[in-house]
Order: sequence, then C-alpha cells, then structure tokens
Amino acid sequence: MNQLSINKRAQIISALVEGNSIRATCRITGAAKGTVIKLLVDIGTACMEYQDTHLRNLPCKHIECDEIWSFCYAKQRNLPKEKQGEYGVGDVWTWVALDSDTKLVASWLVGLRDADYAHEFMLDLQSRLTHRVQLTTDGHHAYWTAVEDAFGSDVDYAQLIKMYGKPDFKEVKYSAGECIGIKKEKIQGHPDMTKVSTSYIERQNLTMRICMRRCTRLINGFSKKMENLNYAVALHFMYYNYVRVHKTLKQTPAMAAGVTDHVWSLEDIVNLTGKNFSASN
Repeated sequence: MNQLSINKRAQIISALVEGNSIRATCRITGAAKGTVIKLLVDIGTACMEYQDTHLRNLPCKHIECDEIWSFCYAKQRNLPKEKQGEYGVGDVWTWVALDSDTKLVASWLVGLRDADYAHEFMLDLQSRLTHRVQLTTDGHHAYWTAVEDAFGSDVDYAQLIKMYGKPDFKEVKYSAGECIGIKKEKIQGHPDMTKVSTSYIERQNLTMRICMRRCTRLINGFSKKMENLNYAVALHFMYYNYVRVHKTLKQTPAMAAGVTDHVWSLEDIVNLTGKNFSASN
C-alpha cells in the first residue's frame, strides 16, 4: 500500500465513488483486490473521523431525514440458520440527514431500523446544529420518541407520509406501488407546512444507489461485512459533501454550508489518511 502514489490512490478512489465494485475497480486500475480493500478501510476511516470532527456548529435551517435499505452477507430472508440473529448480517439501513438548503449531508448512521438506532442518529444530528431547525421525516414510528428525546421542545417537526396503491401493470416484483397521495402531519413545534418535504433526501437515496455499488439493487456487489459498508458510506459522503459540485448550487454542499472555502480534489481526500482530527476539537 505504501508504494502506491497519491495519483494511483486517487484513481482507485475515483473508481469507487463513481459506482464501481471492488473487482471492477481492480480491473480498471490494475490494483490487487487486497490493496483496494485496504485503501477503502484506511481512507474510509479518515473520512469518517474528519467529518465527525468538522461537521459541527452547522447553520442548517431545514433538515430532511430518511433511511435507505441495503444488506450485508445476505438478504435477511436468505440467511442460513447459523447466521440468524447475528449482528452485522442481513438487512442493514443507513440513516441520513440532509440540509435541504445547502444539500449537505450533516449526519448518517449505518445500523438497524429500530428505536435504538433512531435515538443514536437523532442525538448525533442534534449535536451538530447551532440553532432550532425544521425537521421532516417519513412516518417511521421510531422517530417520534427519538426526536423528542434529542431535541426536546427545540424543534419544528413534521412527518410526510406517502400513500401507495397497486401499479396498473402486472409485473410488480421489482416495481414500487404508485404514490396516490401524501399526508403531512405536524408533530411538534410550529413547522411551515409548505416546506414539509422529503424530496431532497429521497434524491440523495438515488445518488447513493448510483454511486455506491454496495447499495445498487439486484447486483452482486453487496457488502460482506458491515464495517466495510461503513467505510464506503463515509467515503461516499466525503466525496458528495466536499468534492462533487452540485449542479444547482454551482458549488459543493460543504462550501454552501460554510464548512470549507474550496472544492476538494480526490488527492485532498487521500491526504487525510494518517492524520489525527480529534486534536482539533
């Protein structure tokens, strides 16, 4: 790994963040599989630590949250008996919080879709904000107590619930039901109901599925271990927040949020490895 140049490492990272699998990245770059995996672990760890340290005191005003499904090792229904109930295998969810104004992903958490992870996710999100925000989620019941415990009364919170009907065509196995309506419910505080939306966070879900092979449906590029999924998610959001210029904003989400003053390069991400970010807290 130490013999790889910065440019070579950046080339490998570029392949990964543009939706290629580990094996495809090996074919494109000529790097060994073990080299690519070790680089993902090292840079994913650095990206996780850097964003945990620097995505603080965020001036967000409108936050949208959602959970995106993936799996590790095997889908829940296909797990062998000896793996049933084992942590880190089967269905896995990534909780994501997006600032709808700057498009910055302020917080995320990889885990299960239950009350414990909802609480951890909301507590982390609240710790990163500077002032009261308007928060929108879907109708997942775990958000109710999680938001109240994390924010108390200092939040304007609403849920957007979509209602689905059956599609008109016969083949429904891989098709979502038709959205036949939405319902907006004020949960807490005084949210502006005209701004209650999950459109931006749902678009971010699509970006994740396009740009992370581990999240793409109906392929064999899934994660074998939850740890590696965590590293891939951290790298994805580092690239999304700091490197990729948003077409609408004409700048990166991190620039729009005032977290950085320039567009990062992939070499900048590579150079994060080996640094201690906790010392700057």
